[in-house]
Amino acid sequence: MKSFFKKFFSTLFDATFWKYAVVGCVNTAVGAGIMFLLYNVFHVSYWVSAACNHIAGATTGYFLNKNWTFRNKTKDWRLTVKFILNIAWCYLVGYGIAKPLMRRILAGAEKSVQENIAMATGLIIFIGLNYINQRFYLFRQEETEPAAEDQPGPDGSEN
Repeated sequence: MKSFFKKFFSTLFDATFWKYAVVGCVNTAVGAGIMFLLYNVFHVSYWVSAACNHIAGATTGYFLNKNWTFRNKTKDWRLTVKFILNIAWCYLVGYGIAKPLMRRILAGAEKSVQENIAMATGLIIFIGLNYINQRFYLFRQEETEPAAEDQPGPDGSEN
């Protein structure tokens, strides 16, 4: 069981994770900036503000993660559709959980405080779900045999 967890966490938090994190930081800064600006300055609704965040971030993230993070060369339009569906699902689940949860936890706070904290919480839930789905479903790399030069020779030595 110990080796299962070691393999699980080493797979989950490898170099791909850190590339995803870099892309995510850029997407999050831009998207969250747009979201909080729309909500707090222009008084756009909770759902529209959060949606604008993810439209901007998802568009950038799709191209950066597909080509740089996961090095996926697929040209199939169905991948784009799956990506959009994934973003929509993560958005609805993340923000759908966060808003009622924060309304309950912060029942005595002003609505704007509840919703700002709910948006931040929804963002965190969204990011976690999105990474797992992109990594292990959308841009999953098929396991392949190592190249001959990467395999040990007949006597066990490196080639």
